[in-house]
Amino acid sequence: MGSSTASIASWAPSGIVTLTTDFGQRDCFVGVMKGVLLGLAPRAVVVDLTHEVAAQDVRAAAFHLRHAWSWFPEGTVHVAVVDPGVGSERQILLALQDGHAFLAPDNGLLSGVLGPRAEVRSLELARVALPEVSRTFHGRDVFAPAAARLAGGVGPGTIAARLAAEWVRLEWPGPRALAGGGFQAPVQHVDRFGNAVTALTRTELDPGCAQGWLARTRGRELPLAATYSDVQPGQALALLGSFGCWEIAVREGDAARSLGLACGEPVEFCPGPGTAGPPTERARC
Repeated sequence: MGSSTASIASWAPSGIVTLTTDFGQRDCFVGVMKGVLLGLAPRAVVVDLTHEVAAQDVRAAAFHLRHAWSWFPEGTVHVAVVDPGVGSERQILLALQDGHAFLAPDNGLLSGVLGPRAEVRSLELARVALPEVSRTFHGRDVFAPAAARLAGGVGPGTIAARLAAEWVRLEWPGPRALAGGGFQAPVQHVDRFGNAVTALTRTELDPGCAQGWLARTRGRELPLAATYSDVQPGQALALLGSFGCWEIAVREGDAARSLGLACGEPVEFCPGPGTAGPPTERARC
């Protein structure tokens, strides 16, 4: 993204702030966080990405942010608060990427979200925090006021003057090529419909090259299809979902429950009997 000076100088807020948390909707945490944010930036447009991340599931939060942020216009501030280390000495990150700003605890949440051109800074709490800071609610007392300032036009360098020398990165297991052809990819997310989203993307296996391929998991062989309606109700299948990843689904059913799938479960994608050509070459057609 060029030099740090250029990145700071080019910050142009859109006024949009997205929120991703594990707070849920039963308590007032999300509402209070919005109240602080809007009190400091009353013209901000606040968008809830999700507040239903499982408690302290940093990797799930990263998955949602990874697949959502680029759908917003440049100048959006993305706030992600899934923070098992709240109140500790862990730093809070302010990152800049492709005209977007990200605020998150330094616990790996932004790994998998930020690319090599991202500029990652360490937030200076004294410049943004409310006068009294709770050790258990930095979403209200630190993240919300920081987001409000960015959305209101304060430059990132004003509240995060120094680059983060080190920051936490999680490993993201991706698909691997199988010796006999095809791919193995772990389930990385289960959505509310019970679809098991794998790490295999259309980059590795384009739908146009997958005719005759099968997915194998838990001793089952499933057809690769284009839509749910390509199979009968209750039948399992694999298809390319809206995340851009291949997923295991059951038409009008719950694949995770009926097939016993969870995050980390390996799924194989291979050419079926009689399918011609080396699988990895066909995948790149």
